Amino acid sequence: WRCCPLPRLRQSASICARRNVLGRPERAGLGHMSIWEYANPKRFMQTSGLLLPWVTGAALLSLVAGLTWGFFFTPDADKFGSTVKIIYLHVPAAMMAISAWMMMLVTSLIWLIRRHHVSALSAKAAAPIGLTFTLIGLVTGAIWGQPMWGTWWAWDPRLTSFLILSLFYLGYIALWQAVEDPDTAADLTSVLCIVGSVFAFLSRYAVLFWNQGLHQGASLSMDAQENVSDVYWFPLLICIAGFVLLFVTLVLLRTRTEIRARRLSALLARERLA
Repeated sequence: WRCCPLPRLRQSASICARRNVLGRPERAGLGHMSIWEYANPKRFMQTSGLLLPWVTGAALLSLVAGLTWGFFFTPDADKFGSTVKIIYLHVPAAMMAISAWMMMLVTSLIWLIRRHHVSALSAKAAAPIGLTFTLIGLVTGAIWGQPMWGTWWAWDPRLTSFLILSLFYLGYIALWQAVEDPDTAADLTSVLCIVGSVFAFLSRYAVLFWNQGLHQGASLSMDAQENVSDVYWFPLLICIAGFVLLFVTLVLLRTRTEIRARRLSALLARERLA
């Protein structure tokens, strides 16, 4: 029998590898980038290190501009007076509290499906940040509610679901601390995150399901009758952008810290075995 020369086989395999799913040739080095490459800890550390200065600067600029504009250069509302200006803290914090849990849900699902450690560590890193935003939302909501509703707290559907969400944040953080094996902790907290997503969803859309309750509708809406006045709307958008960038900055910083801590624990474990 006659066999094919080895160099020719290698050349054929190389040509096949460089063809895309449509059978067309593909340039070398293109089409091979994937979002999952950033799940590699080394690639994540490199990329986040480049992004952090820019995201941090943009967050500081947006927060200073939005809060200064909102608190010092907007008029008092007719019915609410100066208390209306608390929306520049309350609305972005409440939005980010829910968004942080949704981000944790996505990264937890990635961990359960693809077992990428960076996704589990990013969910762990986001939890204390989300809890902080939740507490800011609860406190500023109480400060707003006392003069407007005559009470610091009401068992309103949205307020109640938001309080339960804060308890899920506490349980999520405690569960990470209670389980020694990191992979087991990631599995259990991912399941908890899926369950808690129900209350994150209710915190956002409870007013659409139940008409009763003191909490008003959305401050930002496509409906011009429900939306806040433009004089408050534009600085509010800048504050929301600042809170989003602040969240991204803190998550990147804490995820980098978690990766370094995981590396350090692995090195210490090797030294004990040596």
